[in-house]
Amino acid sequence: MRSFRELLIGLPLPTQRLGDERLDKLRAMAALSPDALSSVAYANQEIYLGLAAAGAAGLVLSWKIGLIIVVLLVIVAVSYSQTIQAYPSGGGSYTVARENLGQYPGLIAAASLLIDYVLTAAVSLTAGVAAISSAFPGLWPHRVPVALLLLLVITLTNLRGVRETGTVIAIPVYVFIVCYVLMLIVGLIRAAIEGPANLDAVAPPATASLTLFLVLHTFASGCTALTGVEAISNGVRVFKEPEARNARQTLAVMALLMSFMFLGSISLTQFFGVVPQANETILSALARHVLGTNAMYYVVQAATLLILAVAANTSFAGFPGVASILARDSYLPRQLSFLGDRLVFANGMLLLAGLTAVLIIAFQGDSHALIPLFAVGVFLAFSLSQSGMVVHWLHERGPGWRLKAAVNGTGAVATAITLLVVAYAKFLDGAWIVIVLIPLLVMMFRTISRHYAEIGHELSLHEAFPPVSSVPPPPPRVVLPISGVHRGVVLALRYARSISDRVTAVYVEVNPGDADRVRAAWEIWGMGVPLVVVSSPYRSVVQPFLDFLDRYDREANDGRLATVLLPEFVPAKWWQHLLHNQTAWLLRLALVYRRRRFGKVRAIIDIPLHLRK
Repeated sequence: MRSFRELLIGLPLPTQRLGDERLDKLRAMAALSPDALSSVAYANQEIYLGLAAAGAAGLVLSWKIGLIIVVLLVIVAVSYSQTIQAYPSGGGSYTVARENLGQYPGLIAAASLLIDYVLTAAVSLTAGVAAISSAFPGLWPHRVPVALLLLLVITLTNLRGVRETGTVIAIPVYVFIVCYVLMLIVGLIRAAIEGPANLDAVAPPATASLTLFLVLHTFASGCTALTGVEAISNGVRVFKEPEARNARQTLAVMALLMSFMFLGSISLTQFFGVVPQANETILSALARHVLGTNAMYYVVQAATLLILAVAANTSFAGFPGVASILARDSYLPRQLSFLGDRLVFANGMLLLAGLTAVLIIAFQGDSHALIPLFAVGVFLAFSLSQSGMVVHWLHERGPGWRLKAAVNGTGAVATAITLLVVAYAKFLDGAWIVIVLIPLLVMMFRTISRHYAEIGHELSLHEAFPPVSSVPPPPPRVVLPISGVHRGVVLALRYARSISDRVTAVYVEVNPGDADRVRAAWEIWGMGVPLVVVSSPYRSVVQPFLDFLDRYDREANDGRLATVLLPEFVPAKWWQHLLHNQTAWLLRLALVYRRRRFGKVRAIIDIPLHLRK
């Protein structure tokens, strides 16, 4: 299994290589920006689907809504640039909100971030499959297994390490940027030559009135374009030195690219009056109109699939990092804070992959059904982070603090208003699920934290309870459960006699008459150790043995619990375990998770005998 794992993810890396795994700006851009850049694909789709219900009267508002979202994007990007400046070691929403607003706002931001990252991965992969299915409709019925296959590839790529991931991800990211920008440039040239289309003639017939709610609903859907903007602020630690400056420059370039690509594609879609065919995305229809159905069109679709597939990489860069910080703060299982063989938080990546797979299967690979769950967590984290930054500047009061507080304050107000709009417009579409899930996650964080606090108190040597004595205890009473008399039992018996002169063997008789055979063999091999036979009229082994232990400890009346010695043989091959009843394992499980008796602790010792064949 070790060889197979190394084949998949590579050889383990020493800890001193951690500094070498940092990324330059080109690779960091590829690793941290795919989610933000790829959101152009599904955000445009959601705006079109929302406005198309009102026919031409609705579609004419496309570029105006797009312009408002771009303005919001610029505000958020500038605000997060300030965050990078204040938190050069990585200023995620959780860190900023916890340090400046308190524990609960921090946990709410963390819950929002974790939900956002899982949804980002699921939406990106399912939207990528939808994009390629527009070019190859035969893939549409198989969208779930295709999305899961892409998820597996992304997971394995990330498990190989940050540097390898950045190198691999760079190819599809920059191919997409080049193809998409070239398509928009060709589209702008054609628009200047051909002039606008008659939107009334090509728009689908109206099925709903153009109301304020419809416009707000569409705006809320389009705001998914802002997902992933915070990823660079969260991931400052992956940049090479100087980390903060490189991160801010990368964030500025990403925001400019997003603005051009998002607003350019929406404007051209409205200008040309592009209407997609059945099972086709709006970006596919735009590429088909601008480029024609030729090789270049298929290259754009393939690039869109690739960017959407690797957009999940933003989640793989962000989710494990946030989870590791929460784990170090005792709000998530500590296993999530451990670096894996390749100097990445492998446990967090595997957890993210599992949750994403559940969403893909549960929603049948439909990105349109997932998107309503999307924006609430995003903008809640935005709002808390920017509000925390305002408090940070008010406390620090360094050079230019008023301007900095005003910038983050503008971001806080803009994202809070957007959050209210999104929650109102998308509540019945599924946003209520996230609104309910966030407090449940916060409760889970607090429960885990209390557990670790209680464990720490009980393990503390400063306030030990019960008191820990420094006097060595006398030799234990040893109980040896046996299923028969064989080499493993004899070896265990020899060890038991080496640590105590008070050893008792116990045989649970399931079938009447079997005990006679065991007694006869024990007379020869038992080394004078007494054998107790316990009858089991209901053919159980575990409960009769536990009942015997309770009686034995009460009768001894020495204030201690007997030590249990478990002999077991270990088959040479993993599949051979399936051929045995695992009684020793069941006994160990029952003893370990049984509540302690008489306020004492019972020691359990395994004596394995490894078989050769």
